[in-house]
Amino acid sequence: MPAPDAKWTGRATAFADSYAHLCAHTAPDLLDVAGPAPGGALLDVGTGSGTVAVLALERGARVAAVDAEPTMVELARSRVPDVRLGRLPELPYPDAAFDAVVANFVVNHVPDPARAAADLARVTAPGGRVAITVWPRPAPPLQQLWNDVLDAAGLPPSPSIVPPALNFERTTEGVTGLLRGAGLRDVSARLLTWEHRTDLDSWWIGPANGMGALGEALAGRDEATMARARREYERLAAPFLTGDDLVLPTAALLAWGTR
Repeated sequence: MPAPDAKWTGRATAFADSYAHLCAHTAPDLLDVAGPAPGGALLDVGTGSGTVAVLALERGARVAAVDAEPTMVELARSRVPDVRLGRLPELPYPDAAFDAVVANFVVNHVPDPARAAADLARVTAPGGRVAITVWPRPAPPLQQLWNDVLDAAGLPPSPSIVPPALNFERTTEGVTGLLRGAGLRDVSARLLTWEHRTDLDSWWIGPANGMGALGEALAGRDEATMARARREYERLAAPFLTGDDLVLPTAALLAWGTR
């Protein structure tokens, strides 16, 4: 059984109240390109709070889901019947088990993206689709906000979990190359753009609970450092406020290919 991902340990509720709403935006596009047809078998890898899996169920798929963090599995099981503990690149399923496999903002959280993509392809049946999303580079305004807060608060960024030799460019070319390297064919990608609407307090839930680049940098810091980061966050977020609404432009790379 895989070890829990320490980055997300015990943070399922905080994730559901914050970043899950952001990540949910891409779920319809992800399923549009992945399928499968009603009645087909779909695997949702890194299901988190189960958003993609629930939508796939509503579309008539037979859905299984997996996540590396036990509290995420528990949360998702309240919405999706078949959820297991597991992680890339060692998914607990046999080869060619699914008609479609999706991973919504998961490949950007693994130390070996190529092995992860290969495992997604492994559990996909011939003729089935793999579809993934990742955050692009350069960072869109929403993600750049956290980088700017880190700098303004004098906090060092967390080191990348991906060694340079194993990383890939977070561009359409980079993500399509990753899927082609996993043996997929007819690979395509496109950039999705939207505005994420939230408010100052709700959007601070993630960093306050140790999630994301800023949250990792704040983990274990004293109250004065937390307060300084919060002040810088409010200052830098001010241009994105419309009344009480925080409106943050963002984007994601969507890529897919056929096994």
